[in-house]
Amino acid sequence: MVNIDDFVKRLEVLMDYYSLSTSAFADKIGVQRSSMSHLLSGRNKPSLDFVMKIIEVFPEVDLYWILLGTGNFPKRHEDVSLKNEKTISSILPNENFGEDLFSPIESKEEKKAETKISSELENSIFSLTNKEIEKIVIFYKNGRFKAYSS
Repeated sequence: MVNIDDFVKRLEVLMDYYSLSTSAFADKIGVQRSSMSHLLSGRNKPSLDFVMKIIEVFPEVDLYWILLGTGNFPKRHEDVSLKNEKTISSILPNENFGEDLFSPIESKEEKKAETKISSELENSIFSLTNKEIEKIVIFYKNGRFKAYSS
């Protein structure tokens, strides 16, 4: 659970770090100035939208730091550049794209997992004697999938 008093203190540290007044901070993240006032006075609790706006505008703010006080502020430089690198790589075209947009994309980790799963599947398929498998679909955590049809 987020301690509101501690959250407000971290918010004040953030504003001091960037030398922003309450109204300038509100304008910068795109919230109403009255919302900031209510939050700083303890009248209102921060919404998820409010926290996400802070994270979007100030990438060096660690989500866990602003919410719970754990982590680092400002983030270490390599953390920020790694996040930017991941963001850029997820937006820019990738040499792994196939001919059409709906073809599955495989990374090295997926290929390793696929090889391991394939051998496990082969072993389990051979143990099935009276059943026929029509299709096997593997779903990866990143939203990608690989389908095997007989």
